[in-house]
Amino acid sequence: MKHTPVMKEKTGAFSFAARVLHWLMAAMILAMLFIGVAMVASVSALHEWLLHIHKPLGIAILILAIVRFAIRLRRPPPPLPEDLPMIQQLAAHASHWVLYGLMIAMPLIGWAMLSAGGFPVMLSESLRLPPIVPVNPIAFAVLRQLHTYLAFLLFITFLAHMAAALYHGLIRRDGVLASMVSGKRAPTFSYPAIGTSEADRHRSKQKQAVRIGK
Repeated sequence: MKHTPVMKEKTGAFSFAARVLHWLMAAMILAMLFIGVAMVASVSALHEWLLHIHKPLGIAILILAIVRFAIRLRRPPPPLPEDLPMIQQLAAHASHWVLYGLMIAMPLIGWAMLSAGGFPVMLSESLRLPPIVPVNPIAFAVLRQLHTYLAFLLFITFLAHMAAALYHGLIRRDGVLASMVSGKRAPTFSYPAIGTSEADRHRSKQKQAVRIGK
């Protein structure tokens, strides 16, 4: 019996706002990571210049992360491919929630750290954010270490997210990456399962033997 491919059209798509925020925030987070590394490695005037960028960029990421989270709750993302192993589905969902948590927690911890250290949180020369915790040297030291550790976690999660996107786009080609680029998931094709009869199993083994022989 001849088996013909069956097209399975995936329903749902990322909204335009979700796609714009995704790529905009990806660029902002990548810039923030490089700025953070440069700030640690520099003690010159460059450090102060980077610091003036770091603060408003962090607050911008915080605001956009909240907006993006609200959009996600209102319009959930398209489902993952049905044939994706369960462990990979769980890892994908976990990494997304970790990213959301870090995008919101990191700016808040940085804000609290500066407040505990008695440093002004200036978004511009005239715009200053109020402190969110009282001045406390111990709290400042703890929050500073926490901010550093979470920055490493964000970097690792970001790299894992990029690797997963390339895996879906270049290896599986299942439309997951395309859904975030174009907003529509490419249709996937699957073949009906081969029958369980003895004759079908025999033909299947013969086809496998021919492929191996080639």
